[in-house]
Amino acid sequence: MILALDQGTSSSRALVFDQRGRVCATAQRIVDSSYPQPGWVEQSPHALWQSQLDAAREAVQQVGVGNVRAIAIANQRETSLIWHRGTLEPIGPAIVWQCRRTAQVCEELAQSHGPEIRDRTGLQPDAYFSGPKFAWLLDQVGGARDLAEAGTLACGTVDAWLLANLTGGISHATDVTNASRTMLWNLAEHRWDQQLCAWQQVPISTLPEVRPSASEFGFTDESLFGERLPILAIAGDQQAALFGHGITRPGSAKCTYGTGAFLLSHAGDAPLTASIPDGLILTATADNGFAYEGGIFTAGSTIQWFRDELQLAPSAPEISKLAATTDSSAGVMMIPALAGLGSPHWDPDARGAILGITRGTTPAQLARAALESVAFRVREIVEAMESGGTPIDELRVDGGMTSSDVLMQIQANVLQRPIIRPAMQETTALGVARLAMNVAGIKLEIEINERRFEPNADLHSEFERWSAARRAVQSIPPR
Repeated sequence: MILALDQGTSSSRALVFDQRGRVCATAQRIVDSSYPQPGWVEQSPHALWQSQLDAAREAVQQVGVGNVRAIAIANQRETSLIWHRGTLEPIGPAIVWQCRRTAQVCEELAQSHGPEIRDRTGLQPDAYFSGPKFAWLLDQVGGARDLAEAGTLACGTVDAWLLANLTGGISHATDVTNASRTMLWNLAEHRWDQQLCAWQQVPISTLPEVRPSASEFGFTDESLFGERLPILAIAGDQQAALFGHGITRPGSAKCTYGTGAFLLSHAGDAPLTASIPDGLILTATADNGFAYEGGIFTAGSTIQWFRDELQLAPSAPEISKLAATTDSSAGVMMIPALAGLGSPHWDPDARGAILGITRGTTPAQLARAALESVAFRVREIVEAMESGGTPIDELRVDGGMTSSDVLMQIQANVLQRPIIRPAMQETTALGVARLAMNVAGIKLEIEINERRFEPNADLHSEFERWSAARRAVQSIPPR
């Protein structure tokens, strides 16, 4: 059996898979975020580690540690931490991928070195990525730069932080999928890039060793589980999901609907940065290839906002049920730019909006408009991907939001193509578990069951109207 750790933005989960891909044990702990200023998002490094450890121990207890062959790690990407190598004490908060505190620095980077950064990394300079977050921590914490130069600090994304704690500080490593999200990794040359580090003011000596996703990353400290367990795979959550769907060649795509929504389309084995469609980025995959990617920063978090701040319903599933009580949003439109707009616009100053409301607007129409807004954003990314010349005949999906049949049908109607939802919705955890099984020599014998959502209506005119509203919102000057 493989213990898959799935550390996400809103929760830390642990799942144990057998060789038939069945979930034999599962545990989960909620992870909170804080918002100290508008646009800023932080998490506690200690809470990330402790929540993941607690979930892992609970899952292992359910099956017995003797039945666990290895551990695999999937993680929220780009979220950035710095810690003392000797004590594993963080120097500050974990700066979450959604955080916009480095937006101004990234705008300056785009102006001074934008084309070179895109050519080397496949990425669009943006506060989304890790490099400027590392630099911010080094600049804001007194004495941090001196400690970094002295070699006592380690920079890393969440996977590296978990790995350091799992191994008792022995391993400072990451995998290629996470490295490719830092804006410091040279895709073509497969190395940390000294020039990129200099532009972003991140000492290259603080960065982790980079290994293939399916590799030996070390052993857990015996005190954690009572035995030393090998760690045989690491992958960023979106690339893990791509592998979990079995997508290893061009022409296939998946979208994971979680806190954000991320659509990846396999781009083959060569990092052709010159061929990246406008508005998209190129990223490393867990199978040693590359993928085009488009990201929506607020998908599930948009629904959470309707739930928590507007109190439209007591839970996210209830918002979906509310949306199902009407067959139209009656002209109500939501622009889900609660943390700016990601692909293909890359507009950090855009802000969310609800338009088209009247005295007769109902909660059900608001709920449906929220779901439609996510589906419309996905269509924008699909259209950008197809502009590169590779058609996407169907979209495979996973993530918490896909439990909403209403959203899946809306998405099929917006895209005018089938949506494929596997019965096994733990695609991210399954993907990284499959990677570990490959290293461990375990042959996966999985039975695939899935549901297809075929288009039964056409929302093209609604999408065009929504697009006009999105352009209008983007034209509003920032505060």
